Amino acid sequence: MNWYVVYTKPKWEKKVADKLSQLGIECYCPIVTQVRQWSDRKKKVEVPLFNSYVFVQLTDADRNSVFQVPGVVRYLFWLGKPAIVKDQEIENIKKSLKAPNISDVSVSEIQVGDKIKLESGAFTNQSAIVQEVSNNYYILVLETLGCVLKIKYK
Repeated sequence: MNWYVVYTKPKWEKKVADKLSQLGIECYCPIVTQVRQWSDRKKKVEVPLFNSYVFVQLTDADRNSVFQVPGVVRYLFWLGKPAIVKDQEIENIKKSLKAPNISDVSVSEIQVGDKIKLESGAFTNQSAIVQEVSNNYYILVLETLGCVLKIKYK
């Protein structure tokens, strides 16, 4: 069975994952804890790692069953076909989310076009190409996942 990427309505990722699980569909919605600040307090909240994405594992014949769940919009497509995520990539995401947070990271002379391997965080061991370098952030292209990552630093 393949892992596919389901695109959801905004802010519906956890609800869709719960409903898919209730239907017996294997799904994964990576969650990270962030500190959010309001005018009167700070609070730790759990938010999806990928906005509007939930990974589902099912056979090609059962792909339409996800549309029974409210909040599912469509599948994510890559080159005209439903995007397939490798088992190893899902495992890498799971492992990296269990890893302890690294607070001290040093950066040395990264240039646009460099190919780098991420050594910590949610995308550990993923290869990326540096697309943009700024005074306080990098923009990286993760080709294997088909996404763009913006990393802020101080």
